[in-house]
Amino acid sequence: MSEEQRHILIVEDEIHTRKLLCLYLDAQGFTTSTAENGDEMRQKLAENTIDLVLMDLVLPGEDGLVLTRHIREKYQAGIIILTSKSDTVDRIVGLEIGADDYVTKPFDERELLARIRSVLSRLNRSGGETSAGGSDPHSALPGRNIVRFENWLFDLGARRLMTAEGTITELTSSEYNLLAEFVANPGIVLSRDQLSNTIHNRDWEPLDRSIDVLVTRLRRKLEGDTRHPTIIKTVRGSGYVFSAEITR
Repeated sequence: MSEEQRHILIVEDEIHTRKLLCLYLDAQGFTTSTAENGDEMRQKLAENTIDLVLMDLVLPGEDGLVLTRHIREKYQAGIIILTSKSDTVDRIVGLEIGADDYVTKPFDERELLARIRSVLSRLNRSGGETSAGGSDPHSALPGRNIVRFENWLFDLGARRLMTAEGTITELTSSEYNLLAEFVANPGIVLSRDQLSNTIHNRDWEPLDRSIDVLVTRLRRKLEGDTRHPTIIKTVRGSGYVFSAEITR
């Protein structure tokens, strides 16, 4: 799908920022819609096929964290949160509840564009639909590459994680790409820098907890006891290693 067909929803209450984002993204070939609050956001999501949401965290009424959770529970659209540099805790919480990436205000338009393209590209590589409506998890896709580990079947072609009994666990695009990176490198310690480059297309910084948050999200879905993980283990001072035995 070309950028001209990509629909971005901007959830932002500050009119000047909304107009600047619309002008810039329209000039880049995207279709844009805007919402000032949660009610308008829900209406736009119901009426349009949305590929990606730019979510400001500070909004009147329901804040961006509440709305991010709502989107992640109901839609497959990508989510980039817009946050000030001082909102570290909110940024982490946003990633914990399913945002794909973040951009700090004031942001450079070119960096934002790179983040948008990166998230959309990851959604494409994951093999899933990028629209808000999502894809049918029961659809049959040719050329599947199924990886088995523990009690899990990971269908890379269908972007599907399921138990051996067939119960499906939904993955966000970031969770999918993180798990795909792990199963491609079993038994190999992957540094936070490597994972950040792969998942977020940015270098890891010592105070950046986005990879740790993403690993925690994935562990919650894979592990029976996240306090004592057996599938994704932490290697202190180095990163993470996928320890489960893989069969194909």
